[in-house]
Amino acid sequence: MPDELRADLSPPTRTLDCSDAEWAMRVDLAACYRLIHHYGWTDQIYNHITARVPGEHADGRHEILINPYGLAYDEVCASNLVKIDLDGNVLDGSDYGINMAGYTIHSAVHGARPDLVCVLHTHSRAGVAVSCLEEGFLPMTQGGFQFYDRIAYHDYEGIALDLSERERLIADLGDKHTMILRNHGLLTAAHSVARAFSRLYYLEQACQVQLDVMQTGRTITLPSPQVCEHTAQQWESSEASAGSSEDVPEWPAYLRMLDRVDPSYRS
Repeated sequence: MPDELRADLSPPTRTLDCSDAEWAMRVDLAACYRLIHHYGWTDQIYNHITARVPGEHADGRHEILINPYGLAYDEVCASNLVKIDLDGNVLDGSDYGINMAGYTIHSAVHGARPDLVCVLHTHSRAGVAVSCLEEGFLPMTQGGFQFYDRIAYHDYEGIALDLSERERLIADLGDKHTMILRNHGLLTAAHSVARAFSRLYYLEQACQVQLDVMQTGRTITLPSPQVCEHTAQQWESSEASAGSSEDVPEWPAYLRMLDRVDPSYRS
């Protein structure tokens, strides 16, 4: 391999003065943006993935990281993520603004559910299509059964600029970690960036399969409710020891792939 290519593939050095824990969160979050771009689940410069900044604050405030408004997902990197509070105030002196519609949805979840560190929202083609179906999501695959009877729904109220919608969104989410926003898209959340992405991957895949199967017009074969519930519990059991990105076996492989393609997400 030519020397210039070796240099290009070397992971960038850290460029921001922050705690090690915050930097690690920034790298994971930037990687997630690049993966959403990689799979083609973006909507121009819109949608968001947010993550809570690690650490406790004496005044109880929440600090979250969000993408800079105006950048494409493949331009997001660890250092240009914007740190804001739940009131939408920029805390790190960033020159970038934020998309208030994204802030409305994500701040609602982060404010009400401290167990959910990362919140991921997309307008993918398959996800939006399923959100428009009267029956909504129909789990019919092994990956999809993890969501059996575990998906929340929130009716469309217009572009999410009305802060009062946050109360209704949280009421609809309840104690779940996955939501279909009617006529809008998908939302997954988790204790880590890696787990939130893993959930979205399987939900997106299951939505695509659902549409493919429905298009055939043939009779759909489904397991019994007992088997569906059993499978969902098996998925939950595999996550029982969850606590970090390391409990998602595929995450390091994703990072290695991104490092080969373009390691600038780490900068």
